Amino acid sequence: MSLTIRIILIIISTLTLLYAIRKMRKSQMELSDVIFWVLSSAGLVILSVFPRIATFFAELLGIYSDLNFIYISIIFIILLKLFSLSIEVSKLKVKLRNLIQEYAIRDNEKINDKRM
Repeated sequence: MSLTIRIILIIISTLTLLYAIRKMRKSQMELSDVIFWVLSSAGLVILSVFPRIATFFAELLGIYSDLNFIYISIIFIILLKLFSLSIEVSKLKVKLRNLIQEYAIRDNEKINDKRM
């Protein structure tokens, strides 16, 4: 991995880390989401500072280069995060639908009580 790419990875990872911490301090992100971004950023910094780790795993998995290993790792992690967010959105949709139905039933009961 070239020095330029390593420096770019370190800078972007550090900026992502600082941005996530800033959003958490302003209460715009939950702690669990910040932990994900902090760990991801820290992992990229470690791979940038110690490129032999990426080279070792790339060779172990039969991947052509260490940079390809990093890209594949990032894509895999993002897919896992996307899957967990999809599950969370599905749960929230069910809760929202239940709340709407409950509200409609209570509103209908109030209307019927006023008629009597």
